[in-house]
Amino acid sequence: MSVHELTEAAAFVVGTKQTTRAIAEGQAKKVFLAKDADRFLQSEIEKLCQEHQIPIEGVPTMLELGRQAGIEVKAAVATIIGDEQ
Repeated sequence: MSVHELTEAAAFVVGTKQTTRAIAEGQAKKVFLAKDADRFLQSEIEKLCQEHQIPIEGVPTMLELGRQAGIEVKAAVATIIGDEQ
């Protein structure tokens, strides 16, 4: 399993707000978190994933995660989503 799953996913969201919303709505299937993201953000996302039993995978840098998500800026977090709730 790797961050390449993100590009192959039918749907995903990028960013902290969208990820938090996807987790709260039960749509998050897997979270990718940049290892160089803000420590507070990392701990909050990790805590949410643990509470909701969502797999989380670290990505070396925000730049790499942004590129894998198909955006031209850095991204701290991206999440594969699905329709099931």
